[in-house]
Amino acid sequence: MTTLAQRSPSQTHRTLSADDIEALAVGAWILGTGGGGDPYHKLLNMRLLYEAGRSATLIDPMTLADDALVAVLSNMGAPLVGQERLADPEFALKPVRMMEEYLGRKFDAVMALEIGGGNGVHPMMVGALTGYPVVDADTMGRAYPEAQMTSVAVAGLRCYPLTMADIRDNEIIFPRAASWRWMERISRKACTEIGSVAATCKAPRTGAEVKQHGVLYSVSKAIALGTEVLRARAEHTDPIEAVLSITSGQRMFTGKIVDVERRATEGFLRGKARIEGLDAFAGKEMVVHFQNEYSVAYLDGAPVVMTPDLICLLDSVSGEGIGTDVLRFGQRVSVLALPAPSVFLSEQGLAAVGPRAFGFDLDFTSVFKENQA
Repeated sequence: MTTLAQRSPSQTHRTLSADDIEALAVGAWILGTGGGGDPYHKLLNMRLLYEAGRSATLIDPMTLADDALVAVLSNMGAPLVGQERLADPEFALKPVRMMEEYLGRKFDAVMALEIGGGNGVHPMMVGALTGYPVVDADTMGRAYPEAQMTSVAVAGLRCYPLTMADIRDNEIIFPRAASWRWMERISRKACTEIGSVAATCKAPRTGAEVKQHGVLYSVSKAIALGTEVLRARAEHTDPIEAVLSITSGQRMFTGKIVDVERRATEGFLRGKARIEGLDAFAGKEMVVHFQNEYSVAYLDGAPVVMTPDLICLLDSVSGEGIGTDVLRFGQRVSVLALPAPSVFLSEQGLAAVGPRAFGFDLDFTSVFKENQA
């Protein structure tokens, strides 16, 4: 089977089909590593937009003009709250229009902050409403919980301005922040005050910045991943093996969830899940910690996979991604490790997203030997 790494980049400019959007939602949920928000509600919105004759267009990032202006979009907040406040395309568009008014110019394209979870589908809604093309790239290659955990932050690019909107008609503009960490602290506090979920338009990026510092072709990667999982389901083959084959990932554990500790605090969903081993892992136990996304997994008390390697919990039968907000007793899960984008394996990248960034006193050790720090 062809792996994602072997696939050619996206076509320069193509209209995504309804099937592409379905596959994107599946693939993005796997790449979300438990976070980024469940794509389901945004997928429902995209189905309605397509039924109404609208569509999203995907463009190759390398075709962007250097001075093109790209909106970097996401929802911000705790995934658990996102289940109660349903996705809405007009809500997603609001901070984009705020940013255009603030800058005094229109955007040329939109892009996901993170391909993981619902945020991977988020810019599709804006693209379908506005006609703006969606760039085949993001700034994480997965999902991460904080503003400084991006490829553009690792590169030291400017962190401001940022616009934020909520469902109560509150609009907030952050014209400047001293650093990415300060932008995270300030915007997270505002997000918490308005209910722990908000639509945002992050610091705009130029075409040159996207080409040099973006995680390129991540949308195509998510679509290809989702397509393989959907194919496996249709052919009644193992979707977990399909994921492993196309991503060059590794199966770390198979088991049943026997306990979940979870709390929403400071705009994040934090906690851990305890998994009792099944099949080849019978008699063993894995504990997976999370802060919106899965961060470190311990097997019988020893750390075996940690960020920035991707930790993905999938339904063992369907291959569906399982978010930290919907973990529950009795779920049969497969824990997979997928390779991290190379930008996060650098010294600066590990400082931003390595295990110590999440409070674990661990030196990063990759599951993948070629990615050892």
